[in-house]
Amino acid sequence: MLKTFRRISLLCCLLLTIGHVSAQISTTDNNTAKDNSPYSRLGLGDFTSPYYAGALGMGGLGAAFNDPFQTNMVNPASLSFLRTTSYEVGLFAQYASLNSPSNDPIGVWSGNLQYISLSFPMRNPINEVLDQKKRDVHWGMGISLQPYTTVGYTLISETAITEDNTSVITAFNGRGGTYKFQWANSVKYKDLSVGVSLGYLFGKIINERDVAFQDSDAGFNNEFLDELSINGVVWNFGVMYKYSFKKPNKKGELANTGKSFTIGAYGSSDNTISTNSSQLYRRFSRNFGVIDTLSAFTEVEGEVTLPATFGIGVMYEDFNKIRVGFDFSASQWSNYRNDAKPESFDNTSRTAFGIEYIPDVNSYNNYAKRMRYRFGGYYETDPRNINEQLTNYGITLGLGLPVILRNKTSFVNLSVEAGKFGTDTSFNENYIKATLGFTLNDNTWFFKRKFE
Repeated sequence: MLKTFRRISLLCCLLLTIGHVSAQISTTDNNTAKDNSPYSRLGLGDFTSPYYAGALGMGGLGAAFNDPFQTNMVNPASLSFLRTTSYEVGLFAQYASLNSPSNDPIGVWSGNLQYISLSFPMRNPINEVLDQKKRDVHWGMGISLQPYTTVGYTLISETAITEDNTSVITAFNGRGGTYKFQWANSVKYKDLSVGVSLGYLFGKIINERDVAFQDSDAGFNNEFLDELSINGVVWNFGVMYKYSFKKPNKKGELANTGKSFTIGAYGSSDNTISTNSSQLYRRFSRNFGVIDTLSAFTEVEGEVTLPATFGIGVMYEDFNKIRVGFDFSASQWSNYRNDAKPESFDNTSRTAFGIEYIPDVNSYNNYAKRMRYRFGGYYETDPRNINEQLTNYGITLGLGLPVILRNKTSFVNLSVEAGKFGTDTSFNENYIKATLGFTLNDNTWFFKRKFE
């Protein structure tokens, strides 16, 4: 009976949110809003991008993306390619024009911390040079913290009741989100690298719905409050193979040309994490206060099943000159289950491509030639479905700005995305998102100094 009541309540909520012609988004006087995403009411909210600023400028590549100076936590196998300690922080700002069939476009601003990570090779490469020993085994490790989903919306729906010459006002509010803390390790033997990451997913989501009669003091108003806390361990596995093209040198020995081809894949099975939900549904009147409690319970334990995910990609690279990559990934969101909030989702897929070009990495009198210029694009489907499945697609531009600090090269990475999210029959967003990433590199970690 309780599950049936939840399903009916959810259905009514969705119909009121997106189906009524008078539904509108709460805004300020200048027709702008902050952190207002109607679709974040569904599931665990809107998904945040797992890609860092450098990879974002290339459309969001992760399956085969590897770099000696920059971190890639999408495929943990990439960490063993690091040749220096990398501390990365990313911030984003986004402006979206939120459109619906029945209302004028509304400007929505949002922004927050995108990611923070620390990754490093477990053996300093300088030692290999000093010892004049080339090692076949490399071990890399990384930790990171970043949002997984975000919830933030304020919606108002007005339904006219002609018989009583009054109207019903329904207000929807949501806030909160989830975060992922990851610990990843990767081991590379010659050209083959494998990695695994363990993540701890946690957070709290609050959804509210208030139903009130606007012009009637005798009518009963209703308040619906749902809170969901989640926590649990998730995992991800990755593999990369990097083939380096070689040619004979002056001594007749085969030497790397700097050109390489990498194929990578990552994935995970279904992950089940714990939930703790609370609910308070009340009916009250303006004259007499709370009249009745329709439903009330706290700390009900349950589970959320997150879907299996698989991704594969390729990348061609001419080191410090050009690299081109392509990614494809898919997730079985039809397997998603939430004991506290029953919903049905669709399977998803994502396709992305990108390119990076450096005119002249060794230029000493032209900084623009040492910069990294990036371009890419992506198309992905979202698991949520409102009459039709949500989609998200766009193009990206990026810049990588090298910065020399104490004879060490660090980077400031900027990426700009322009895209569209949602459906044409309901709410959709035309958005521009800028991500600013700071990568600080240090090659003195684990450096063993020898004195004779």
